[in-house]
Formats: sequence, structure tokens, C-alpha cells
Amino acid sequence: MLLKLALSSIKTRLKDYIVLLIGLVMAISIFYMFETLALNSSFIDENSMISAVGFVFHAGSILLAIITVAYTMYATSFLFSLRQQEFGMYMTLGAKKRKISLIMFIETMFIGFCSLVIGLILGTVLASVVGNLLMKQLEFTSTTYAPFYVPSMVVTIIFFAILFLLAALFNLFRLTNVSILNLIHADSKAERIVIRKKAIVFKAILSIILLVIGYYAMIDIETTQFMGIIVALFTITFGTYLFFATFLPLIIQKMRDKQIKKSKRLNSFTYAQLSFRISQLSRVLATVAMLIALGMGAIAVGFAFQNNGVLLAEKMSPYDVVLANPTKAEQKVIRSMDFNEDFSYHFKTDSKTIYFNTQELKQNPPLTTSFSATEKSKTYRLKEAPRNESTAWNNFIQFSVPDSFIGTRQIKFVDNTAFATQNLKENTLFIGKVPDFENSLESLKKLDQLEKGRHGEDAQVMSKYASYAQYKIFANGTVFMGFFLGFAFLTMMASSLMFKILTGATQDIRRYQMLEKIGVKRKLLVQSIQKEMFLIFLFPGIIGFVHVAIGMKMFGFLLINPYYRFFIPILLFLAIYGIYYFITVWLYKSIVLKKVK
Repeated sequence: MLLKLALSSIKTRLKDYIVLLIGLVMAISIFYMFETLALNSSFIDENSMISAVGFVFHAGSILLAIITVAYTMYATSFLFSLRQQEFGMYMTLGAKKRKISLIMFIETMFIGFCSLVIGLILGTVLASVVGNLLMKQLEFTSTTYAPFYVPSMVVTIIFFAILFLLAALFNLFRLTNVSILNLIHADSKAERIVIRKKAIVFKAILSIILLVIGYYAMIDIETTQFMGIIVALFTITFGTYLFFATFLPLIIQKMRDKQIKKSKRLNSFTYAQLSFRISQLSRVLATVAMLIALGMGAIAVGFAFQNNGVLLAEKMSPYDVVLANPTKAEQKVIRSMDFNEDFSYHFKTDSKTIYFNTQELKQNPPLTTSFSATEKSKTYRLKEAPRNESTAWNNFIQFSVPDSFIGTRQIKFVDNTAFATQNLKENTLFIGKVPDFENSLESLKKLDQLEKGRHGEDAQVMSKYASYAQYKIFANGTVFMGFFLGFAFLTMMASSLMFKILTGATQDIRRYQMLEKIGVKRKLLVQSIQKEMFLIFLFPGIIGFVHVAIGMKMFGFLLINPYYRFFIPILLFLAIYGIYYFITVWLYKSIVLKKVK
């Protein structure tokens, strides 16, 4: 009987439960995908490149778990709020709290079970697609990768089973500690705004000061360093909450006063609605703004890391090909390539020393890159004559000549005569710079493979392409994590805002019914709802965008172009935000307006 009642109530509020179900399914499927990529031991051991990014997916799982806990608690709390009056009526008719609690527990666990089953199925499909995409990006094929991975499934089931159990117990605790009278009249309660002008002005000024400090800490991260991250985290978080608690009520009140004077259609009613419950919305809007910044930031950083590989390679070394004694196969590849600049140096080695010809080096001075802890790296040409104590020339040689030639040998720069009198085997160092590094990746990869074949697969080949390829592995993992994590954050963020808005919808039914009775056209009521929801969605959207736009500056010391493809997270955010806006308007209308016969 209790199961039948629980299923009947779920069917009655199917629209609300479907929204919750979609958010949970998405979180479960992405969590399972991350765990599959991180825990699939055979797959990780099969390729060293995958093991290098395994921790990225572990980190993604942890971050997603944290936000999922908050989202689940908030969403189930919303569903409890919608049904408070219903529970109060049951108790008035003689139902015991224990029975009502059991019905609510069954509902929560049933929704959890359905979302877990659907989420695991979708997660398996997602793990298959993402795993294949990742292998394609890293250019290898796995025979051991299993999208349906039992250990990952066990971890996912245990985590979400505990989460759903906690959510059910949380609602049981709330029901136990509320009176029948409060349940029945829950829809009649509303928070009133108490504006104390001096306190509001002080908090408003403080919020601006905190935000400015946080923005400065992120923009000048090279100076503030790790402490800047901590400062920005606290100041921007508290500044955002204070901003919404102070400026938002003032803005809405000013807009309301302006519309009252104009008395144009239902605008004054719309702003009165916002003003009536703004104190309830301020905290959730601040939370949504922070989640927007996190979601968009995760995606933006992922794409920026992907692009950073080429830029970092260009910054690391001005030359794309550096080969000592190139083989015939390597020479064939070199002849097929175009170079902006290419030349060869000659050197000789004995057991203790490696000799370079000063005149030859001076005749073709190379480009080199200097790195400094206090200044940005810069590329310049070594025009001065090489000397034994010349740090720049020594650094260039040590970076260019393979370690198998240098070893513990001392580098010496000698003139033509001294170089010719050395009765030693002469070696060649080829150096070349291509017009476009990305367009030459295929040829550079061939040279890198030939070098590995020449010195052995286990040998460390210090080439520009090798550094780029190693970085690309990490970047690809970061792109995948950032995209899916950001997508999850943005979706849960929009869901949380929608839940909060709909929680107060039942309080507005009487007001909309009254307007309909006095002859206000339904079209005007719909327009009022659309405008009210638009303004509620607009405020956190703007603040969240400002946070992430300025926050990306923080990655300037890690990424050469932190705003690479910044339009992608913006478009994704607008798409998700827009979808949830229309869903919220639709659900809100279905609650507050009478159904048209």
C-alpha cells in the first residue's frame, strides 16, 4: 500500500521528478565515465601516456562528487518543500508521521534507483565514446579498454547509494522536526525584506572592495602566486554573496519604483514579485554565479591547455629540428621539409671534451631562448663570439646536442686552427626552423620516431616534438575533464536555480488567480512571468561571466593564450542556461496559471 502511494505521488508530480532525474542521470553517467578512465588498470598499464593523465580523471571524479552532493541535497529538499502542504493534509486526516516518512523514503530511494540504472547505462555508452576519442587523440589502440568496468560500477553504486540514503534521511529529519500546522501553512509563508540603509551601504561597499581585491589577485597572479589563489577564492566568494545580498535588492527596488511611476502594463507587478522574494533568492543566485564561473572556467581552461602545446613548444625552443649526425632516413625526411632557416655545425669529441669551431658558430649565429624567474622568456640571436665562459652559448649547446654526445664532457669553443688540429672524428649538428610547427607535425613525428629507433625506445629523445607530444597527452586529458566537468557544473547550476524558483511558485498561485479574476489577459501574465524569470536568470549569468572572464587571467603564467576558443564555453553556457530558462518558465506557468480548457 505504501509503495503504491509513493509511486502514485511520483506520477502526480512527474514533471518535477523528471527534472531531478535528468540532473542525477547526467551526474552518475559522467562520474562513472571518469572512474572508468581512472581505474581501468589494464588500460592504464597498457600505455604510459594514459597513466600520465589518470590523475586528471580522478580529480574530475572528486570535484564532480562534491558538487553532486550539494545538488542532490538541494534538489530533494526542493521536492520536500513542494509537498509540505500535502504531507500536512495527510497528517490532519490521521496519517502518522512514521508512515509519511516511509512514503517519502521510498520515493527518494526509487528515484535514486531509477537514476542509477539509467545513469550507469548512459555512463557505459559515454565511457565507450570518450575512451575511443581519447585513444584517437593519443594515437594508439587498446585491446584491454572496457567501457563496462565492474570496479568503476561498484564505486559509482556505493557512492550514489550512500548519497541517496543521506538525502532520504535528511528529508526524514526535516519532516520529524516540523509541526502539522507549519506543514499546512508552508505555502503561505514568505520572507520579508528588511532594508537597513546604513548596513546595506556598508555591505555593498565591502562587496565591491572584496571583489576588486580578488580580481587583482587573479590578474597579477605572477606577483601574488599561491597566496593570490587563496585570497581570490575567499574574497570573490564572500564578495559575490554580499553583492547579491545588497545590490540586488536595491536594483530591484529602484526598477520597481520606476515602473510604478510609469504604470505600464504589469511591469510594476513583475518587479513587486521579485522584490517580494528577493531575500530568498539572493543566496542561491550568488551560488549559481559561482557555479557558472566554475563550469565555464573548467571548459575554458581545458581548451586553453589544448592550444598551449604549440605555443609552449614555440616558446621553449626557436628551432624545430635539432639532430646530431642525422641518418640517411632522417636526411630524406629533412629534404622533404621546408625551412625558414637551417644550417649545420661541426663538433669533435674526446673522452673529456666536446669542441666547437668559434668561427663557424659566429658565421651562423643561432637563435636562443632565455628563461628568467622574474621576466618573461625572450628569444634573441647569439651575435657575440662564443667564449668558454659564455652561459648563453653553453646553454644552447647543452640543449641542442644529445646527452649521449655531451655526457660529463666539458664544452670548449676553439678557433679554426685548433679545431682542425684535433685528430678526432668530426660530427654534424643539423638545426632547422620550419614556417609552421603545426603543419609540419607529421614530418617532425617521423624524425622523432627515427631517433627513438636509432637510440632505443627507452632512450629519452629531447626534441621539440617530443616535448609537444608529452604535453599534448596531459592537455587532451584536461580537455575531456574540463568539458564534461564544466557541462555537469553548468547543468546542475541551472537545475538548482530552477528548483529554487519553483519552490516559491505555490505562494504565487493566489496572486495570479486574483489578476485573472479582475480581467488581466493571460498573454500579459505570461509575459510578466517570462520577464521575471529572465531577470532572475540574468543577474547570476552576468556576474558569473565576469568572474570567469577575469579569472582566466590567473592562468596567464601557465598558458600563453588562456582565452583560446573562449567562445565555446560561452556558447555552451548560453545553450544550457537558455534551455533551463524555458523549462522553468513552462513549469512555473503550469503551477501558477489555470489550465486552459
